[in-house]
Amino acid sequence: MSNHSATAHDHHGHDHGHHGHDDHDDGAAHSTFGGYMTGFILAVILTVIPFWLVMGKVFESSSTTALILLGLGAIQIVVHMVYFLHMNAKSEGGWNMLALMFTLVLVVITLAGSLWVMYHMNVNMMPHMNMHDMQTS
Repeated sequence: MSNHSATAHDHHGHDHGHHGHDDHDDGAAHSTFGGYMTGFILAVILTVIPFWLVMGKVFESSSTTALILLGLGAIQIVVHMVYFLHMNAKSEGGWNMLALMFTLVLVVITLAGSLWVMYHMNVNMMPHMNMHDMQTS
């Protein structure tokens, strides 16, 4: 009976007490100096390009510039998450990825709803009203 309990303890409780050590594998990639430098160089490049696009007025359309800046910003978020926060699909047993997806869904719903409300409020305003008429009455 004592052998069975010792075997069960070894099989199910082998990682108790090792939470402070680096020898366990929680699925997160432990980066090296080269990994941090890669992340740093990518972050610098993804910061310099938007400055160049805006300051050099590379595109005539400001909406094109804005869309490219948003795309580069999204890429930079991913670079920071992967290289500096060490987040991937396996870190923390997948809970980090689930929390990230939930956050993204909430952000998309909030932004889409806000834009929808603002668009419909703008469309449904009375056409003859403007700020000048409102101030003089």
